[in-house]
Amino acid sequence: MTNAIDGLVSGLDTTSLINSLMKVEAAPQALLKAKVATSQTFISALQGLNSQVAALGTLAANAAKPAALDLYSSTSSSPTITTSVSAGASAGQLDVVVGALASSQVEVSAALTVWPATPPVLTIVSGGVSTEITAASTSLDDVVTAINAANTGVTATRVASGVDALGAPQYRLQFTGTATGAAKSFEVHQGAKADVAPANDLLAAPGSAVIRTAKDASVTLWAGTGAAQTITSATNTFSNLLPGVAVTVSAISVDPVTIKVARDDAQIGSLASGLVSSVNGIFALISTKSVVVNSTNAAGAAVMSPGVFTGKSSVRDVNQKILTAASAPVNGHSPSEYGISITKSGTMEFDAAKFATVLAKDPTTVKAAVQEIAARVAAVATAASDKYTGQITSQITGQQSTVKDLGNRIDAWDISLATRRATLQSTYTALETQLSKLKAQSTWLTAQLPTTTSTTG
Repeated sequence: MTNAIDGLVSGLDTTSLINSLMKVEAAPQALLKAKVATSQTFISALQGLNSQVAALGTLAANAAKPAALDLYSSTSSSPTITTSVSAGASAGQLDVVVGALASSQVEVSAALTVWPATPPVLTIVSGGVSTEITAASTSLDDVVTAINAANTGVTATRVASGVDALGAPQYRLQFTGTATGAAKSFEVHQGAKADVAPANDLLAAPGSAVIRTAKDASVTLWAGTGAAQTITSATNTFSNLLPGVAVTVSAISVDPVTIKVARDDAQIGSLASGLVSSVNGIFALISTKSVVVNSTNAAGAAVMSPGVFTGKSSVRDVNQKILTAASAPVNGHSPSEYGISITKSGTMEFDAAKFATVLAKDPTTVKAAVQEIAARVAAVATAASDKYTGQITSQITGQQSTVKDLGNRIDAWDISLATRRATLQSTYTALETQLSKLKAQSTWLTAQLPTTTSTTG
């Protein structure tokens, strides 16, 4: 803001002078602002660390759950049978012969020009439930629309079927069940529910046809033996042939298809490796933000710039607790015996080959060790990142409170500095006013001197 009193009488650059004075006055506020910037940078870094530690806690807690490492994969000797594994699976093998595939019912009516009865009422019987439907007119399009809107598990389609003796276009109505399985068969009757009878069965009338029947899928276990047993399913998926394994068939088979379920060591190794990688991600973040950077300033002097986590004991404490949880012995055995070890640089290392070897030899002990490590890491990570009581969370809250307090002090300084600037401007304005008066007096006195001299002479 330009000061209007600059140089009126004194010739002083009053604005620059006041700005210089205000810069000195504002030095304490500038320090406060620098503290706010530093604190905000620290808060942002803590929030990033807190998020990563919380994610580690979730990952580790899931790995520590009972049966979390009871991981299995399944295979089939034929591409016509696929399998998928869920919780509760166990190792096993089964031979099956696919006898039938599940299908939905499809039937077509005789050739029609319009719905054969007025009013256009029909009843669909499906799964033991009768649904009465009334179309807007005898138009086959209206009948199709009404059927498809009724949500009975049966859809209708009008299909062109030539012309009748008078040259009028004819159509056949195709009725299709929306679900497979014998229980999803249906009938279509002309008339209301009370009129349901074989004589009114539209799909039993001359000219109608069964395109496909509603049928269950079936497989035979132990075919060719005295223990042979047939299992059926309304769909092509059998969910209970083996515990935790869903089997889906896509073609009839003659020879038995072998389904095998085995422990999935690759998945178990991947879970253990992911846990170690997540732990190392925490260490890497803390390390990166704790580095002191050496550089030189414009004058060539050495400058050391500490990282945002440099010297932060609370962050070092979290780092150490996670490291201890991940590397401490389990039942007297070092995790390194299972391929999980601590390096000279203070990070963790996962030896996939060693882990796979010991897992194959003693899966019970190795899985228990991994779950113990996961449980310890989960406890430490959760204690550090809990959204209410977490160690890192509390520090974030404390820093945010400090920033708020500093902000209030900065605001107070704004008011104080504005008052100080106004005082200085008022002072220099008064000075210029006084100088102006003195200058005016001096000019008047100077103008009087010739008169005085002339009178005296």
